[in-house]
Amino acid sequence: MQESSRAVTTAVLATLVAVAGVLGDVSLGGRDGVVLATLLVVLSVVFALGWPVLAGLPSRAATGVVVGLAGVAAVVVVHVTTTEPLLGDVPVVFAGAVLASFVAELARRDGRVRLVESVAGTVAGALAPVCAAGWLAAERTASGDAVVVTGAVALAVASAMTALPLRSWAGAGATLGAAVAAGLVAGAALPAVGLLSGALLGAAVGVLVAAGDVLFHRLPALEHRLAGWAAAVLPVAVTGVLVYVVGRVLVG
Repeated sequence: MQESSRAVTTAVLATLVAVAGVLGDVSLGGRDGVVLATLLVVLSVVFALGWPVLAGLPSRAATGVVVGLAGVAAVVVVHVTTTEPLLGDVPVVFAGAVLASFVAELARRDGRVRLVESVAGTVAGALAPVCAAGWLAAERTASGDAVVVTGAVALAVASAMTALPLRSWAGAGATLGAAVAAGLVAGAALPAVGLLSGALLGAAVGVLVAAGDVLFHRLPALEHRLAGWAAAVLPVAVTGVLVYVVGRVLVG
């Protein structure tokens, strides 16, 4: 997947998260946020399929299963949690993913080549979709819909900016500036967030997107379609917990 295509894909996925945040009142079985939860499950599965290819891990099937189950379990746990802390059981899910990564290595029958790299890659991969559950937790806070929309809009604009042929500090500065501007506009349109909180949330998202763009710039593995999809999903997933933390601190 070309770098510009990956950036646009991330922007589209972030836009879908914003739309899901707007539809936060849609419920199923008496629980809100079902649209966002469904989207996060789909993104977790897509990331799980591509992460072993992106990281060049030796046991792709086992790693994909562990990463996918961790992401789905984290979303389900947050979705069924009714009291604070909404992310209280998510560390348990991640701990289970760590144990599962060791079990997956014990089940290997290929001589367990690159054992340490495989375990580390599986654990690191499981962390990303687990962080994605932060979107759902943020959506269920007091100003949840507004926080999710603001964070997702900033992510979409910043990701789209990385599609431009700008590199080094110029690219990072443009990405950060675009994210802050998007946060300001969203904060102005959503009184529950406000200008200051919107700008700070945009800045946090912009730093994350700019860092990710540098990390994956011209990475050979991205030539594989599944790896490209995983790289496109990764910023969306990791931003989830960032939006939740910043939103709770700044908005409440």
